[in-house]
Amino acid sequence: FRAPCCGRTRTRLGSTRALQVVVALLALVPVAAGGAGVLLGPVAFAPDADLTVDLDSHVRYLSGIFLALGIAFWTTVPGIARKTGRFRLLAALVVAGGLARLLSLLLAGTPSAGHLAGLGLELVVVPLLVLWQSRIAR
Repeated sequence: FRAPCCGRTRTRLGSTRALQVVVALLALVPVAAGGAGVLLGPVAFAPDADLTVDLDSHVRYLSGIFLALGIAFWTTVPGIARKTGRFRLLAALVVAGGLARLLSLLLAGTPSAGHLAGLGLELVVVPLLVLWQSRIAR
């Protein structure tokens, strides 16, 4: 005999585990890109660009933040249903960055495919993850 709640509990656990896997995998993006930016500077993103010391410093600084953001998302994976505040704050930072990237697209033109993919993650995927996490947290 199974209690009526067990099917829902199993589904919820499966959905929680799926969200944890998705977040853990997607956090590889800022960790890898941030790490590359910290170690290589602007050359990691624009090998042929004219570089200045200030640009190098700024890119490495922002890359460090990006790296930390990915690591911070990893801290939400265990117990993701209970970490709504942290998850939403991190997501808001990502969306804010995506809005800045969208402004760049409008003002400076279309960036490379990698940056367009980032824009999609920042303004579409991350908000969907917030909705998913909210559903699990209830």
